Amino acid sequence: MEPGGPGQAAGAGSAASGLDLHLDLTGPRVRVTVEAALRRAVQSGRLPAGTRLPATRTLAADLGIARNTVADAYGQLVAEGWLTARQGSGTRVARPPAAPGERRGQDGAPPAAATQAPRPRYSLRPGVPDLGEFPRAAWLAASRRAITAAPSEAFGYGDPQGRPELRAALASYLARARGVRASPDRIVICSGFTQALALLCRVLAASGAAELAAEACGHQHHRNVIAAQGLSCRPVPVDENGAIIGAVDEFPDAAALLLTPAHQFPLGVPLAPGRRGDAVAWAARTGRVVIEDDYDGEFRYDRRAIGAMQALAPEQVVYAGTASKTLAPAVRLAWLVLPARLLDPVVAAKLVADLHGSSLDELTLAELINSGGYDRHVRRARLLYRRRRDRLVAALARAVPDARVTGVAAGLHAVLFLPPGMREAEVVASAARRGLALDGMGGFGPPGVVHPEALVLGYATPPAHAFTTAVGRLCAALRDCS
Repeated sequence: MEPGGPGQAAGAGSAASGLDLHLDLTGPRVRVTVEAALRRAVQSGRLPAGTRLPATRTLAADLGIARNTVADAYGQLVAEGWLTARQGSGTRVARPPAAPGERRGQDGAPPAAATQAPRPRYSLRPGVPDLGEFPRAAWLAASRRAITAAPSEAFGYGDPQGRPELRAALASYLARARGVRASPDRIVICSGFTQALALLCRVLAASGAAELAAEACGHQHHRNVIAAQGLSCRPVPVDENGAIIGAVDEFPDAAALLLTPAHQFPLGVPLAPGRRGDAVAWAARTGRVVIEDDYDGEFRYDRRAIGAMQALAPEQVVYAGTASKTLAPAVRLAWLVLPARLLDPVVAAKLVADLHGSSLDELTLAELINSGGYDRHVRRARLLYRRRRDRLVAALARAVPDARVTGVAAGLHAVLFLPPGMREAEVVASAARRGLALDGMGGFGPPGVVHPEALVLGYATPPAHAFTTAVGRLCAALRDCS
């Protein structure tokens, strides 16, 4: 059969420009075959409503048939109501007619409320920086410089450990800003902390481990990641001085201890100095490892920076950092500083997981750090978030003077302990009715664990123009429930 004949499936377009469209053409009559193939694609949902079809010239060239044949097929399907054709907007898949009583928007689409629950307009949920503050201009400039200077091999398959430029930049930055004792050859670049934690758990499970201990109050997502790698997550109690390290002895089979020592999430307290030493001593005594999640250590306001615990014992502590809070979660870059015994197994696991990360993003971050742009952005963000924290604390003092606010000396969130008689679930529901998303303390502990009635307020989350309104709606919800 000749190429482009009616019995051949048409795939990638051969025209110089235009949209690609795959059609399976069978049958002797070409125009009827094109009609039938398009009709089947629309009926099956493979071409959803609103999809723009290729121009007749482009599709004809792709299929190896006459342009008039495609035009006739389009015309027939327009007449049948399967397609629409408008001057200037091309030919598109028509939207199905509305059911009796169904409202549609100006573009023919169902209103958003008919397809999904409305999203809150405002949010004070923790764990996200102000995405509007992402340093776009600095990132673009760093990317341009990095790509221009990159060797050709940087565009090929890379090292699973990460680009050497970024590992060198991070080794210098972490030593200077966080007190980490690291050399570039001990650093592994990961696609976010989620992957970093998953790789560590995978390596531990492969060595025969069955359990990992973690702070009882923390991210449920992290507990899910641990469980997904086949490990049980044992809860370590937390108080006003951080994790109670002595409780880890109750879990003799725990192969590692996951901590947030600089700023416990979500309580916001630092791990007491004595307990930092206890954690390192536990790891040294048992041959286990501490995983230090330093998720927002760069942000501190009313206290001196607390250095990384890893500096106390680099061979007993895995240091984990991320760009998700300093820059944005979209920058899927995190890093592990590993003890010697874990380096090769983690690199091997990374090789299997995704071969290597995004070399271009790694080169960009390396350039941003080396140029000083990363430090400048962190300093600007630190000032912005401190001002927001002050405004939030002042507003809460006026709205609920009997409540207690803690965890505000550092980080991107505060904890509001509600006064007696006020329930977090009621405040969350009241805020939701006002279009404000909140998280209660109950969402951060294992099921069945008694927790104080409190809210975890991410004051970094709202964009600048929405912060005042978000705080105002929070205070209104609190007054309603008082």
